[in-house]
Amino acid sequence: MKTTIRFKFPIGFFIIFSVSFLILIFATNNILEKNNEATITREMKAFKKNSNAYIKQSFMISHLNNDKMISQLNNDDIYFSQIAKDTAKELRVITESEVCAYNIDGKLIHNTSKIKPNEYEDLINAISGSTSYVVRKDKNKTMVYFSYPVVIDNNKVGILRFIKDYSLLYAQSSHISEVVFYTALVVFIIAFIFSYLLSRNISIPLLKLNQAANKVAVGDLDVSLDIKRRDELGELTRNFNKMVKKISDQIVTIQKDRDSLIEINNYKKDFFDNVTHELKTPLTTILGYAEMIQENAFTDKEFFNIGINHIINESNRLHNMVLKLLELSKDSFVIEDELKDIDIGYLLKDTCEGIKLKAERYKNTILYEVNKKIYIYGNSDKLRQVFINIIDNAIKYGYSDSPIKVSVEEKGSFAEISITNNGDGIAEEHISQIFTPFYRIDKIKSRELGSCGLGLSISNTIIEKHKGKIEIVSQPYKETTVIVRLPLC
Repeated sequence: MKTTIRFKFPIGFFIIFSVSFLILIFATNNILEKNNEATITREMKAFKKNSNAYIKQSFMISHLNNDKMISQLNNDDIYFSQIAKDTAKELRVITESEVCAYNIDGKLIHNTSKIKPNEYEDLINAISGSTSYVVRKDKNKTMVYFSYPVVIDNNKVGILRFIKDYSLLYAQSSHISEVVFYTALVVFIIAFIFSYLLSRNISIPLLKLNQAANKVAVGDLDVSLDIKRRDELGELTRNFNKMVKKISDQIVTIQKDRDSLIEINNYKKDFFDNVTHELKTPLTTILGYAEMIQENAFTDKEFFNIGINHIINESNRLHNMVLKLLELSKDSFVIEDELKDIDIGYLLKDTCEGIKLKAERYKNTILYEVNKKIYIYGNSDKLRQVFINIIDNAIKYGYSDSPIKVSVEEKGSFAEISITNNGDGIAEEHISQIFTPFYRIDKIKSRELGSCGLGLSISNTIIEKHKGKIEIVSQPYKETTVIVRLPLC
């Protein structure tokens, strides 16, 4: 099981604080203990020095007053026994401790305390000739037993033992230890709580970032972190959100580009299929009549004339199709060098007059309406081509004996040209495709009328070059309106 950083931080802090706490308490107790030992050692040395000086002084006075000095010197241990009681009482006052005097064999001579002292290591060491002390804790008291051999002129004459109560010293040390313990405990608890909160403050955003990163790694970009902070983690979170949004935008762009490429490839395939089909039909007709004329060798003049007419008509059709394909290419629509102010109403009226005869052949009339001069900035030849193509379609695909209404008016910052005819109309599903090259609703009727399906596509491209727009509104079996919007000067 993976341990998360959310648990590693508190556990780590707990271990660090616990070890530090134990080290501090151990070091404090060790220092206090050494300080107590130094204090006791210092006092015991003072006891030994003072007591030795006192005893030596007693011995010197005794020797000066004794006529049998030489004999007395050989019995110093006996003399020590004689003065032990007075010496012990005097040293008790000087040292403020209980004093015991022993002979060289460790036998008690005098004890200033009413309690019989225990035999500890200090007394045993003194009997063997060493100076030492032991600390004994009994209930609420801490007693120090200090023993040393008394030596006069390099002769061991007895043993002195000091018994002093050091309960106050150890109580003070214990109090200091408790104060340090509880103070350190409180400090470490506060520090641990602060560290825990700090670790949560750091780890929780990191865990959220990790969870969000895992989602992004499996492709889920619907991720947004709401961490309102002004530190480095807040900045990291904001940068993470920006990164995810950037990735999401890039993926959307890539998907759009992919869809566009698929659409372009499909468009290219349909376009070349249509071009191939449209070129194949007239070429087949031309080839067929040419072979038949070659076989007949001009023997049938009537058939020859019919064949020649078909060849000429199909050749013209091919020629017009090639010209429109060239016109549909990008380079053919460089119109910027030929732009000028145009009275769009006059241009539209002149176009209607030019196509009036064709309308009459279909028993149609063109009703033109314009109220004032309206100027746009454009290429008059290209715009005339657009209007001819739209009006020509209105004539070919409209009902006979019906009017074709043409009007122009200002609407906002645009000139709006409307061309309306009465006819079968265009179904909704065809309107979105009507400007695609070679797209025709009724292919048979279109071929009969000499259409190759390029006129509206060319017209749409010209209007787009003029920063305008073409829109078709149709009511089936009633009327169809083509609306052209061009920006005013």
